[in-house]
Amino acid sequence: MGWKEAAEPVLTRMPSVERPEGHVPFKRKLGWTAGVLVLYFFLTNVQLYGLATGGGGDIYQQFRSILAGSQGSVLQVGIGPIVTASIVLQLLGGANLLGLDTDDPRDQILYQGLQKVLVLVMTVLTAAPMVFTGGFLPAGTINLGGTSLGPGAVQWVIFGQIIVGGILILFMDEIISKWGVGSGIGLFIIAGVSQRLMGGLIGSNGLLMSWYDIAVGETAIGPIAGQGLYALILGEGQLLALLTTLLIFAIVVYAESVRVEIPLSHARVKGARGRFPVKLIYASVLPMILVRALQANLQFLGQILQSTMEMPSWLGVYADGQPVGGLFYYIAPIQRPEDWMWWSGVTQETWQVLIRIGIDLTFMIVGGAIFAIFWVETTDMGPEATAKQIQNSGMQIPGFRQNIGVIEKVMERYIPQVTVIGGALVGLLAVMANMLGTIGGVSGTGLLLTVSITYKLYEEIAEEQLMEMHPMMRQMFG
Repeated sequence: MGWKEAAEPVLTRMPSVERPEGHVPFKRKLGWTAGVLVLYFFLTNVQLYGLATGGGGDIYQQFRSILAGSQGSVLQVGIGPIVTASIVLQLLGGANLLGLDTDDPRDQILYQGLQKVLVLVMTVLTAAPMVFTGGFLPAGTINLGGTSLGPGAVQWVIFGQIIVGGILILFMDEIISKWGVGSGIGLFIIAGVSQRLMGGLIGSNGLLMSWYDIAVGETAIGPIAGQGLYALILGEGQLLALLTTLLIFAIVVYAESVRVEIPLSHARVKGARGRFPVKLIYASVLPMILVRALQANLQFLGQILQSTMEMPSWLGVYADGQPVGGLFYYIAPIQRPEDWMWWSGVTQETWQVLIRIGIDLTFMIVGGAIFAIFWVETTDMGPEATAKQIQNSGMQIPGFRQNIGVIEKVMERYIPQVTVIGGALVGLLAVMANMLGTIGGVSGTGLLLTVSITYKLYEEIAEEQLMEMHPMMRQMFG
């Protein structure tokens, strides 16, 4: 008996959100999406009961913009376990170790059940070190029904709340995917990043307030020919961060419009023509979540080792909870200009900073290309799956026989190459945005994800509105 037969009784009984039986009206989709978004913001403001004052250090501080969680809240782990589980499933699926056919309804149920089990396991593995290792989420004492619970018992209370939060965000994502617009993961990333962008723009220490203080003389920047220019560009003025933010917006919107359009015509209906677009960012920016999540897990491992053992200097040297030397310093991503501008207070030698930049660039460019390939293959966007979709729709490529093999060969001329180029380009943009800085301290990856996801969400909303106006199109697209 194989693993599928052994695990089927458990995986098929995993709770799930029921799919709608028919078409969900657009207004109802917007209602579900808005409701889940309100619930998300509410949960990020629900503090963990029993957490000691101060809340400890945030292990994922540098990755909060893409993990869509909130330190010390019920959504402490954010979408991290979902992304980590996706990485594991993609690697297992890419190596063909699961033996699941996603076209088979039975295997689809097993895959979804396996994903839920992995998310639960990853939530436990992520929450346990935060709670029980000490220092990350320190527990206080609480009084329940006249009984005083010490820190040891309170740790289990905090642990249970984090597990509940991880399960809630999993089902919130499933609700959006089945009843709402877009995906829950994308929506939560947009919400978190947008919140930080607005805070960096109009907050008490934001860009507008900083320029107001400079204009009225409350902030002295010095002579423009000297230190004042540095303050305007990299300091209080944040001109470089503003320019980088606007540039990333422009580049991503432009890259989304760059595409190779393969002409199509209907095999039976004369005059019915169309185009299959192969965008420059064909795999979207979402694979970057997988790359950054892998980096976050590596840094998480370093934090755990540093707090539980005397780490050798070659492995990692920590100061204020951050790596400043050793292997974990070199593999830590560049998050802000101060991490590499050796003329602005960086304590490491220039050659050490350059090695760290080189490793980060290599990790993001190569990792972006690899995960983009995995993403395309596991989401049925590869040449073979695309050829089947075109064949099943009754379309064909003019000048070629109506054959899946022929269509697949044409697709192989474009999709693999564009996937690799797009994934590498997104990785490069993410690192460059981090190095130059952005408004609100949002990571380059978070900003790229927000712009790209928002663009795709706009396209999906426009498509939904079009289908609401013309129901016949809904039947054509299934």
